[in-house]
Amino acid sequence: MSPSSATVWKTLCPFWGEEYQVHLPPAFHVVAFYVMDEDALSRDDVIGKVCLTRDTLAAHPKGFSGWAHLTEVDPDEEVQGEIHLRLEVVPGPRARRLLRCSVLEARDLAPKDRNGASDPFVRVRYSGRTQETSIVKKSRYPRWNEMFEFELEEGAAEVLCVEAWDWDLVSRNDFLGKVVFNVQKLCAAQKEEGWFRLQPDQSKNRRGEGNLGSLQLEVRLRDETVLPSGCYQPLVQLLCREVKLGTQGPGQLIVLIEETTSTECRQDVATNLLKLFLGQGLAKDFLDLLFQLELGRTSEANTLFRSNSLASKSMESFLKVAGMRYLHGVLGPIIDKVFEEKKYVELDPSKVEVKDVGCSGLHRPQTEAEVLEQSAQTLRAHLAALLSALSRSVRACPAVVRATFRQLFRRVRERFPSAQHENVPFIAVTSFLCLRFVSPAIMAPKLFHLRERHADARTSRTLLLLAKAVQNVGNMDAPASRAKEAWMEPLQPTVRQGVAQLKDFITKLVDIEEKEELGLQRALSLQAPPVKEGPLFIHRTKGKGPLMSSFKKLHFSLTTEALSFAKTPNSKKSALIKPANIRAAEKVEEKSFGSSNVMQLIYEDDAGKPQTVYLQCRCVNELNQWLSALRKVSIGNPGLLGSYHPGVFRGDKWSCCHQKDKSDLGCDKTRSRVTLQEWNDPLDHDLEAQLIYRHLLGVEPALREKHRELSAGTEAGSVLTGPGGAPEDPLAQLLQVLRDLQEAHRSSPASSPPSEPSCLLELQT
Repeated sequence: MSPSSATVWKTLCPFWGEEYQVHLPPAFHVVAFYVMDEDALSRDDVIGKVCLTRDTLAAHPKGFSGWAHLTEVDPDEEVQGEIHLRLEVVPGPRARRLLRCSVLEARDLAPKDRNGASDPFVRVRYSGRTQETSIVKKSRYPRWNEMFEFELEEGAAEVLCVEAWDWDLVSRNDFLGKVVFNVQKLCAAQKEEGWFRLQPDQSKNRRGEGNLGSLQLEVRLRDETVLPSGCYQPLVQLLCREVKLGTQGPGQLIVLIEETTSTECRQDVATNLLKLFLGQGLAKDFLDLLFQLELGRTSEANTLFRSNSLASKSMESFLKVAGMRYLHGVLGPIIDKVFEEKKYVELDPSKVEVKDVGCSGLHRPQTEAEVLEQSAQTLRAHLAALLSALSRSVRACPAVVRATFRQLFRRVRERFPSAQHENVPFIAVTSFLCLRFVSPAIMAPKLFHLRERHADARTSRTLLLLAKAVQNVGNMDAPASRAKEAWMEPLQPTVRQGVAQLKDFITKLVDIEEKEELGLQRALSLQAPPVKEGPLFIHRTKGKGPLMSSFKKLHFSLTTEALSFAKTPNSKKSALIKPANIRAAEKVEEKSFGSSNVMQLIYEDDAGKPQTVYLQCRCVNELNQWLSALRKVSIGNPGLLGSYHPGVFRGDKWSCCHQKDKSDLGCDKTRSRVTLQEWNDPLDHDLEAQLIYRHLLGVEPALREKHRELSAGTEAGSVLTGPGGAPEDPLAQLLQVLRDLQEAHRSSPASSPPSEPSCLLELQT
């Protein structure tokens, strides 16, 4: 899985601000970040790289953060893959001992040739002697099954070196990696066999660090073993009971969690709690509880929800999880229009550059006044279109979002009922909807998945000015907002009109009763929302192999029910594959079709026979996203394959490993657990519970101290009681649940956990 950032054009100091979350197999060794120079006509150039080993990431449990020097990319260090060897110490002639090395096969070798493959052979060196295997042409998955023997002598070399090389007829051979063995340990063990990771040759002197520039990164590795669902039920039930009891609960665990959570990890905790309660159908109740707690400690209306409290962070996460598709429907067309028009827009007279605008006619450039007026017209049109789309979107807004805003509106109105605070309930809604959701999405559409690429400087300025206008509308055209930037005055008529539109929209938005809410949720639950959709090129296997010309562009849609296709997004869909029948979703070697970004989907048809369909994506990011989505909807399937062929069966053999048995199990291992974490992922209740447990375990000392304080107060006063008058101490119950989960993790076999360990790599550039 290799996500790629957007290209920042014509700069030596790029800023990306992009975030990725990747699920990796627990056995990964290193994460590499390559900085590339994109070329439109030729192959992209590599500027340099940063490598972080697993040990480095594990040594920074709170995350690695800072500038890292780019290092030169040396071909002898760009190695990948594994080699299968069998090493034995056996008796030889004349009472001597022999070191026998069997070179069996290799997989996932680096492609060194233009055709996307290599011509690998293996060189085995020991005590001044060198022996080589035969050359396997055009393969990254060679099989040799060749054996070499060396005499073991006292005082001879202590290491055996096995090197893989790519043979070239004209130029020098390319290094593919090596494995070095300690002969003394081999003699003690007598025999060793397995797959060994190929290592780079790091004997060369490197160019001085810092000459190629630096890359600023924030990377965090979370290594989690998720237990069976039953282990988390006591924790989930305890938290759900607290939310159902609301502010009348005996222990108010949610309050204690907020008090013991540091600012730096509050967003993560808020997101985990929100997803957990969303899966339990209690997101609205959880947020309503947070609203009440925040209102209870707020005395000034103008400071409401302005801090980074648990309520604010949870509501931000809620809108991103539950409202992202709604946001795309409302905001997407406006953002697309801004990108397509590429107009020069500026309202600040001190920043107007007439030369950037060009000529309005054949003879003269535009004046500054004309630029400002034209810019104001453009922004007024975009703002009016956005407000109009928002006004029409009441029925499109998810029922749970509408119901949550209803609770927020009512709670704020109850807290600030006077006439002078008439706008406060509306501002409370817009503080989340406009200021923390719509405006950030306008300023950074790529981060909200509205665009695939970042905006250029001109478009970014237009988006920023539009976001400012939306903020002014969200603030109900407050005098303080107008005073900050007087040059925004040309937009005031549209802003004032927008305030009236927005208030009318909010009034309709929060006017949803329980019965209507349940009806809308029930209707939504009957529809399987798309997990991923978009255009793909489909290749079909015909005759003796995939034909280069047998592909067709279609619109594909993946849900939890089916992978379907149609001629256009609005055409009638035809089901192609049921996710339950998927056995593997993997990449295809570039040389197989002479094209990059091709994946294969291995599945069983209705008759139970294995089938393969080949699909080509537009770019590497699309490829990663589709692979990730297909793996997620099939991750629980029985019969997932452990190996596959990254090539195709053409003629009488596989193009990857040259094996002639079409039913051969495969020459590479599948990567069903390697996925990207996306905004539209289905909820994983057990993972969220595990992450909450991990956080609570980290603050357990603070919770114990709080429990001692509460226990001392209880002894001096009344006794906490639960339903029916029975003594109840939720905090004590929580501490006990944490101890039980700790014990469950200790007793869970590390080698075969109920759910495969998941390494979640979070990175930001």
